Amino acid sequence: MSTTPTSPDPTMEAIVHAITQGRAGDDVTARQELLGIWTTIGVDGDPLHRCTLAHYLADLYEDPAQSLAWDIRALDAADAVTEQRVQEHHASLHIAGFYPSLHLNLADNYRRLGSFEAAAEHVNAARVHAPNLPLDSYGDLLRAAIEEVAEAIAHRDTTKRASAPGPTR
Repeated sequence: MSTTPTSPDPTMEAIVHAITQGRAGDDVTARQELLGIWTTIGVDGDPLHRCTLAHYLADLYEDPAQSLAWDIRALDAADAVTEQRVQEHHASLHIAGFYPSLHLNLADNYRRLGSFEAAAEHVNAARVHAPNLPLDSYGDLLRAAIEEVAEAIAHRDTTKRASAPGPTR
């Protein structure tokens, strides 16, 4: 969600600011800021905010169980986001494009926890949704990651992928 929104959204701006801090290596501050925003928006807040925040917060945990909890929240929130709400945020976005990444993250977390049946279900869901990915470097990255996770599931490999998002330390 690095594109310019169609209208100002202070909550999304705060989420993006925290994400930027995390990507710059300040995972602790990013996690604290996102948790603070989560407290403000709550479990009944704007589903786009909840989805975005939970999706990125999951990446700030080394423990796959903690990541899994946030990735489940992200998927649940995505199911409540309307196409209209996504378009209000940015005209180039579509909710369908969120699902490959959301299912990929769930598959990877379940795999790392050794729950291979659940991991396979989510990697298959990521594959089903993959045609909704853009035909660009981001889409290519996700398509490759889906296949990487599928192969790790097939080999019953629970090690963290070198290409997986996560804390920088």
